[in-house]
Amino acid sequence: MERAGNSKADKKKVKKVHVRTGDVVLVLKGKDRGKRGKVLRVIPKEGRVVVEGVNIVKRHTKPSRKVMQGGIIEKEAPIASSKVMLVCPRCQEPSRMGRRRLENEGVVRVCKKCGEVIDK
Repeated sequence: MERAGNSKADKKKVKKVHVRTGDVVLVLKGKDRGKRGKVLRVIPKEGRVVVEGVNIVKRHTKPSRKVMQGGIIEKEAPIASSKVMLVCPRCQEPSRMGRRRLENEGVVRVCKKCGEVIDK
């Protein structure tokens, strides 16, 4: 019998994800390498993101009350957040991001290539 607080689920930590919903990212690895897309959803517990138009999978669905017509539906599946890189909105280049503390705004994300503030 396991002691309280020693299960594997308790040991899993939430990973820090470097992108946010709405960011434009470039895919670095995998079958969709080189594609750009907008982040639709971030899953911090798994360290994964859902990117628009990337990692398309087919789901076979049955008819239900929500979806009257069943069939094969194509939708985006999550990919690891380490496989994407943020694209700077100003210079349109994929770049790493830094953090800078501003007096009136707190901590903001900054493009490492051009120095532009990413958060608005």
